[in-house]
Amino acid sequence: MDQAAAPNKGPLAGIRVIDVTTVVLGPFASQVLGDMGADVIKIETIEGDATRFIGPSRTPGMGSYFATLNRNKRSLALDLKKPAAMEALLKLIDGADIFIHNMRIGAAQRLGLDYDSLSKRNPKLIHASASGFRKGSSMQEFPAYDDLIQGLSGIASLNAGPDGDPRYFPTVVVDKLTGSTLASMIGMALFHRERTGEGQEVHLPMLETILSFSLIEHLWSGTLGEPEKGLGYPRMLTPHRRPYATKDGFISVIAVSNAQWGKLFQAMGVGELIKDKRFDSLQARSENVDALYATLTEGMRKRTTAEWLAELRPADIPCGPANSLQDLFTDPYLQETNFFEAAEHPVEGSVVLPAIPARFSKSPPSVRRLWPTLGQHTREVLSEAGFTDQEIDAITA
Repeated sequence: MDQAAAPNKGPLAGIRVIDVTTVVLGPFASQVLGDMGADVIKIETIEGDATRFIGPSRTPGMGSYFATLNRNKRSLALDLKKPAAMEALLKLIDGADIFIHNMRIGAAQRLGLDYDSLSKRNPKLIHASASGFRKGSSMQEFPAYDDLIQGLSGIASLNAGPDGDPRYFPTVVVDKLTGSTLASMIGMALFHRERTGEGQEVHLPMLETILSFSLIEHLWSGTLGEPEKGLGYPRMLTPHRRPYATKDGFISVIAVSNAQWGKLFQAMGVGELIKDKRFDSLQARSENVDALYATLTEGMRKRTTAEWLAELRPADIPCGPANSLQDLFTDPYLQETNFFEAAEHPVEGSVVLPAIPARFSKSPPSVRRLWPTLGQHTREVLSEAGFTDQEIDAITA
C-alpha cells in the first residue's frame, strides 16, 4: 500500500481534524475519523507520541503500538512552547471542522485550547475532548489512566482472579471504549452542525463512559433502587463461564433458548436435563447458572474440539474454538475475510494491519495512509495553510 494511494470515498471525506491527542484514547478516536475519510492532522511534540517507542519496529519511533493507532493521519511536530508554533496551530484550527484533545481541562484552558477560546475564532468548530472525570466536577483535574479507571469503575473487581483479588483486564478497555464512543459522539455533533450550522463542545469522562457500558447487565437490583439486594448478573460472574476444556484444547459454547439448550444437552448425552426444573426455563437456568455451566465443564471433556464443532454447528448452537492470539493468524474465517491485510510501508517495509470492521455500501472507509514518521507532513500541511518557506523555518526552528 502506497501513501495516500487509496481513493477517499469515506463518509467524512472533506472533514479536517486537528488532533492534539496522545497515547491511546484520543488517537483511537481520531483514527476512526481518519478511517471514515477525514483528513486527520496529528500534532506531536518534537519528541513524538509516547506510543512511538512501545512495541517492535524496524525503525526507531515507529513502534507497533503507535502503528495500530495512527493510520490515516498526517504528522506535524511542533514545539507549542514557541509562540510561532502555537500561532501556527491556532491557524490550522481556524480552518478545521474538528479539534480533539485528551489533556486535562485546566491544561487546555491554560494553552488557550478550550472551547470558549477556540469557538470565538471558529464558531462552527466541533471541540471534542475526553478526560478521566466529568468537566466541572471536584475531580476534573485529577490525572487518569486506564488502570485507574478500571479500578474505580469496579470492572477490575468483576475480573477477580481465583484468589478473589481484583485484576485489570489485559487490554486497555477503558481507553479504547472511550475513544470509540468519542468518535461516535463527534459524528453526532457533525450531524447537528449539518442541520443547524452550529459548532459545539463535546466532552466525555472515562469513568462514566465505562460505567454506562459495564452496568448494563450488572446494575441488577440497583435498577430498582435496591443495590443491597444484589448487584451483578450471575451468569457473567459464575466461575464456570469460560471456554471449556475438550480432549485436545478449548471450545467456546453458548446456548440461550430452550431449543438450543435441548440440543446441547442431547449432544452431551444428557437430553433429559431440559426437563429438569433447574434448567427448563430461562429464569430457572439463570437462578441455577453454576450447576448449569458445570454440566458443560464436564460434558465438553468427552470429545475433541473438532468433534464438538462438527456436531454443534449443524445444530445451530453458537460455538467455536477458543483461539490464542497466535491462532488468529491462521483462523479460517479471518483468512476468508482478509482481516489481516498485508501492506508496504515506505519506511517499515512489509507490514500487516487489521482491517477496518465497518462496511458502507455508498461511502466506504479506507486505509489511505499508513502510520507516519514523526513530523513527516509538517512542511506539507503548513504550506497548505498558507505559510511561506521562511515562516515554516521559523515555526520549526
